[in-house]
Amino acid sequence: MNSLSRRRFFIKSLCLIPLPTLLSFIPKFNGRETGSFFLNSEENDKEKIALLLKGKNSLIWVFTGDSITHGAKHTHGYRSYPEIFSERIRWELGRVRDLIINTGISGNTSRNILADFDWRVSQFKPDVVSIMIGTNDCAKGRVPLDAFEKNMISLVKKFRGFGAIPILHTPNPIIQALDPSRASLEKYVKVIKNIAEKEQVILVDNYGHWCEEFQNPNGVKVYKEWLNDPLHPDGDGHSEIARLMFKSLGIFDPEAPTCGGVYYEGEH
Repeated sequence: MNSLSRRRFFIKSLCLIPLPTLLSFIPKFNGRETGSFFLNSEENDKEKIALLLKGKNSLIWVFTGDSITHGAKHTHGYRSYPEIFSERIRWELGRVRDLIINTGISGNTSRNILADFDWRVSQFKPDVVSIMIGTNDCAKGRVPLDAFEKNMISLVKKFRGFGAIPILHTPNPIIQALDPSRASLEKYVKVIKNIAEKEQVILVDNYGHWCEEFQNPNGVKVYKEWLNDPLHPDGDGHSEIARLMFKSLGIFDPEAPTCGGVYYEGEH
């Protein structure tokens, strides 16, 4: 059978398959049909998120990671970046039935998230999973670099395995002179960036963005204004992480309060 005959045979075979059977091959995310079919890629994942945000179905967003995602202590009562994200999605974008769930735990590594995956991530059947991890993995080599890479690849595959769109964050830079136990952080950042490129995952490159700001003579004093201690972001640092995430997802609006816009209620 030549190639043309095989093609005709294949087309005729498709015509004999009942329509419900054909429709069953359309991918679904947690039981909610997607608008169209995409191969995995960073740009396609951004398009998926854009379609999901335009759709009527309520979404579940899971944020996981360590103390930075947890928002523990160092925000001094200000919102953490998952909370700022929630304000952007649920209020400013009007998606009030969306759920933003934060399962970050202070002190955790990629190994902890894998071991606790069912509780921390999969039980929620999320549409999107955002993860920032690595600052503790690198501390005194708690999770060796090669193991960290395997863990991160495994996490991405697990997210995609149940239909969630993964978002990888690089951690923010730290003051290494005051915490030499984490001097290898940049190597872990490079692993995250390489995985994002290889696996075609949306990347929010906080490390790169903060390092660029170091070079801006008229910019903020990064360590003084965005950190509360040698490694944890303060309230302003969390706002910066959230804004970069908005830009990375294409939902940044300079007029919106969560994006830095002025908000005033009027006379009072």
